[in-house]
Amino acid sequence: MARILLGVSGGIAAYKAIEIARLATRANHGVRVLMTPAATRFVGAATFEGIVGAPVLIDEFERDPARGTFPGDPLPEHDPISHLELVTRADAFLVAPASANTIAKLAAGACDSMLTTSFLACTAPRLIAPAMNDRMYKAAATQANLTTLRERGITVIDPDTGPLASRGEYGTGRLPPPERLLAEIEAALPTAAGAWDGLRVLVTAGGTREAIDPVRFIGNRSSGRMGVALAAAAARRGAVVTLIAANVSLPTPAGVDRVDVVSAEDLEQAAERAFVDCHVLLMAAAVADFRPAVVEPGKLVRESSSATSLELESTSDVLAGLASRSSGDQTLVGFAAEHGGDFVARARAKLERKGLAAIVVNDVSDPAIGFDSSENEVTVVEAAVSHALPRGSKDDVAEAILDRVAALREERSRR
Repeated sequence: MARILLGVSGGIAAYKAIEIARLATRANHGVRVLMTPAATRFVGAATFEGIVGAPVLIDEFERDPARGTFPGDPLPEHDPISHLELVTRADAFLVAPASANTIAKLAAGACDSMLTTSFLACTAPRLIAPAMNDRMYKAAATQANLTTLRERGITVIDPDTGPLASRGEYGTGRLPPPERLLAEIEAALPTAAGAWDGLRVLVTAGGTREAIDPVRFIGNRSSGRMGVALAAAAARRGAVVTLIAANVSLPTPAGVDRVDVVSAEDLEQAAERAFVDCHVLLMAAAVADFRPAVVEPGKLVRESSSATSLELESTSDVLAGLASRSSGDQTLVGFAAEHGGDFVARARAKLERKGLAAIVVNDVSDPAIGFDSSENEVTVVEAAVSHALPRGSKDDVAEAILDRVAALREERSRR
């Protein structure tokens, strides 16, 4: 896998860098950790060394016992200059957390630690994740320094908004979750050209909401997890991904362009705009089949003496509409959540009726793979055959679905 340099600067969020190192190592990346002296006040070097299996370096004049190598690399015969050898071998360099002080040094090109010296010498993709009090983050000096770094081609991962370390404080400055930071690193890694390289992929995710009045709506229980996993997997493969997210609270995967929508009509309009130029459509959103015929302008008031009836009308079949306008080189994949019985047969009927390349169907009557579950178990129904994919995490299932999409495109190209 990749060789990742993780720089840790002084801030309370330094403890989260431990999880970044763990996740990257678990993903079979080779990880080396560089710390500023201030970072050691928050977390010890021995913790990182135990996780990544390699020495942590702090001082710019410090000798590297691993001679600039990453875990799994053979030791060179000579004893190189540590900061130069590390960045020569690195595939990406992330500084997380990046304190206001370290950001200022990186913008100025100051070199007073192994982290800052190595960052200046690094030609691999460089990323920083600012984390600090919101007043420090919003300060004119910090924002100017971040602008300077962006202009130099360095990726700045915006901090999250929420409770801060200081008691009672709330604002922008939280370090994003380690999973997102690892995804940002992986998205920045150079990739070899492959079948998905530059392929334009359109993914829909989540569940639409159809308004009854300004307060209430008809909706469904889709979380959007499967669609988001598909978008992330396609981006990792080198595709240019657009995610149309219907009421999805999950973070946007690294390298994905996101469009947020609410209703079936909103989703239809957004999908029509993006569909023209896409090569692959993965229609994972749960689009409402019905909506109220009339949307009340004010909140309906419950009357104890009478019941209220709600007249519904059909929404457009978004996927069928897109399929009717599909060009010959587009691959359209639908998704269906069925409930018990012969759900594969029902999915096959939809496949034929809508003219799709495949339908991915799952049985939501099984609570282990129902809405908002972290796992899924699906069957990919194609024209001549069905492929039952083993139960697994939605990330693993997404990869398996994309393997089938790639196979379908390859089969068509040979005709």
